[in-house]
Amino acid sequence: MGISERHIAAFAVLTIFGAAPAFAYLDPATGSIIIQAVIGAVAGGLLYAKLFMHKVRSFFGRKTGDVASDNTEN
Repeated sequence: MGISERHIAAFAVLTIFGAAPAFAYLDPATGSIIIQAVIGAVAGGLLYAKLFMHKVRSFFGRKTGDVASDNTEN
């Protein structure tokens, strides 16, 4: 007897909507840490995308010894 998708969906709904309030204290520094983490994640994602695009362009780009680059020197 395996776990079906209905069981997983029911567990997810009960977990999300059945949670009791935590009454946790969040000080102002917590907000700053969250904002800093979001900004860092966005900056890291942008850097990863830039490096990935550079690798893709260099893979499909011309080699340094191509005929077209030799004709531009004349």
